[in-house]
Amino acid sequence: MNPFEKDVLTTGEVAKICNVASRTVSKWFDSGQLKGYRIPGSKDRRIPMSALVKFMKSHGIPMDGLMSGSLRVLIVDDEEEVVHTLQSILSEQTNFEVRSARSAFTAGIECERFRPHVMLLDIHLPGCEGQIICQAIRESDDLQITKVIATSGKVTDGQAAQLLHQGFDSALRKPFSVRQVIEAIESASAIVY
Repeated sequence: MNPFEKDVLTTGEVAKICNVASRTVSKWFDSGQLKGYRIPGSKDRRIPMSALVKFMKSHGIPMDGLMSGSLRVLIVDDEEEVVHTLQSILSEQTNFEVRSARSAFTAGIECERFRPHVMLLDIHLPGCEGQIICQAIRESDDLQITKVIATSGKVTDGQAAQLLHQGFDSALRKPFSVRQVIEAIESASAIVY
């Protein structure tokens, strides 16, 4: 299993992600800067992924070490044709790992299981505002690295700019080209806080 998909990491795994020596990670841990716990009856330290992400953000450590392995993309849209087309094209033309959800509920389940790096979210999902889903992702410790791209067929340039102020990382207007989608995913996943 890829260490970057685990919920809890060793000091060695954290050191690789942050591009530092293991003893540096131990110092961060021992000084209380990096939160975690010791294995009972052992000196081994364990750091939860959510604590590591918070630590990296607060110290300006580049997040690209977390993006190891394939980029995970979750498509959330209730239009079957859109989902099918995007899934097949992204799977053929990129090395992204792609999954989909057709409702806010299944999107929540997929986020928990899949931990997407990027979510393409139709902001007009029936029965739920895209804003609420975006806010839930921003508030989740486990989804701190997830970038959310709003998709909509009914959004003006002004509304698209407003979406960025509401917490979305970018916005795509339907219909969009494959190139636009791939570029949006790549630029969202390249953003370093």
